[in-house]
Amino acid sequence: MELLTFKIILVLALFLLALTIAAYSTWAERKVASIMQDRIGPNRAGPFGLLQPLADGGKFFFKEDFTPANAEKFLFILGPSLVMFISLITGAVIPWGKTLNFGGVSYDLQVANIDVGVLFIIGMASIGVYGIMIGGWASNNKYSLLGAIRASSQMISYELAMGLALLSIIMMTGSLDLKAISEAQSTGKIWGFIPAISGINWNILYQPLAFLIFFVAALAETNRHPFDLPECESELVTGYSTEYSSMKLGLYMFGEYVNMFISNAFMVVLFFGGYNYPGIDWVTHNWGENAAGILSIVAFLTKTILGILIFMWIRWTLPRFRYDQLMHLGWKTLIPLALVNLIVTGAVILAFGN
Repeated sequence: MELLTFKIILVLALFLLALTIAAYSTWAERKVASIMQDRIGPNRAGPFGLLQPLADGGKFFFKEDFTPANAEKFLFILGPSLVMFISLITGAVIPWGKTLNFGGVSYDLQVANIDVGVLFIIGMASIGVYGIMIGGWASNNKYSLLGAIRASSQMISYELAMGLALLSIIMMTGSLDLKAISEAQSTGKIWGFIPAISGINWNILYQPLAFLIFFVAALAETNRHPFDLPECESELVTGYSTEYSSMKLGLYMFGEYVNMFISNAFMVVLFFGGYNYPGIDWVTHNWGENAAGILSIVAFLTKTILGILIFMWIRWTLPRFRYDQLMHLGWKTLIPLALVNLIVTGAVILAFGN
């Protein structure tokens, strides 16, 4: 199999995977809510309501595609399209598994193995806010514009804390390459002296505070509860998406769920060993490269889906912050904590080495 053919197949597989997980995240969201609130949840469309996402998708396609008379029509369409595009393209640099072997040739399960994968994802996430800002401004609606302004200020505020938390991981691994960061968590002794089973020397053991900061910032970056103030229905109708209907609204909603999926995948790479799992070297040696590669994909997706479920659990547990509380947490709590963590990490590396 040629490399180009494999990459095309991988791109299509990731595209379908991201859309499928985004679609069924809407089903899981309602099921998690129903469990926590002692309700039934979706149960009409198919067994256990499993066809509900298909019904919702069909509804979006067939609803009236309304565009406000005074909207900037090109930008009105560009906003949700940009959000969806940025959400999908960030998955290109994620290493979804170890390797697969076809015809004696090993292929990385990563669309683009670039040396600056961390910067690529952070850069794309920064551009993603333009989709929300453009959509809110182009709607020519005060509620939409207020929601867009809230979203942009919120994302900028929490990107700083997220970036500082990331620096601690970069200092430890000495790389911006996501594949290298994953591989660095597969071997070595835990805390330098505890013998580790291959595949579980994860960064969460060394950087719990960085993970906590990154996790909270990821909630804010994806506009999830308790940070969903850009679409606060009690104040702004639905914020930046107020004037949207049909599949344009669907793109915004799908983009949010794809963002949640990619954010959790990014966290898995940085803090939870990526595609590594206990005994990965033993599986590779005894069962072969393909068996280890398939199990690495399963391990990666399992960790990612658990993260998504925790995002949903938080949504139905915590109340929404006030906007001043949101800014206070970002600027006066997370950023100082991230700076302290960065200084301590640098001091430990200077004293004891990596």
